[in-house]
Amino acid sequence: MTTNGQHSAHDHHAPEHSPRMHIATLAPEVYKAVIALEIAAKKGLDPALVELVKIRASQLNHCAFCLDMHTKDAIAAGESVERIVLLGAWEESRHFYTEKELAAIELTEAVTVLTDGFVPDEVYAHAAKHFEEAELAQLISVIATINVWNRFGVTTRLVPGHYTPGMYKN
Repeated sequence: MTTNGQHSAHDHHAPEHSPRMHIATLAPEVYKAVIALEIAAKKGLDPALVELVKIRASQLNHCAFCLDMHTKDAIAAGESVERIVLLGAWEESRHFYTEKELAAIELTEAVTVLTDGFVPDEVYAHAAKHFEEAELAQLISVIATINVWNRFGVTTRLVPGHYTPGMYKN
């Protein structure tokens, strides 16, 4: 591995895949609309919390591109590697997160997975206890938006590893 974290040709890793399509180019109005949604959704929310939510949803959705982007953004914003790594097992590492963060992570899982076809009342009530109503509306919007990005990224097979913080200013 090279010093910048990229693998060299001599590492014998699997070859990098190609994206299936470039949705930003092929559906520019949709892409711009989701960017606008992204900007509006995160207004008034703690940026660290927003990154934790985006990382957790991206883990659940197996979106490598978004995981690459949001872990790098979180680290650049001062988030600890430990909290990012443990996010995948947050139930067993609750003491690394605030009660408010835990409520947001739990809501993120419920909204992202929708396994039972709904968000359980107790999950919503827990989030509502930690977020004012307008702030909760913003949080739900952030969760919905990262799920849109994840679905774009997974479906079009966006390639992780090339993102640097600040590449896409919004």
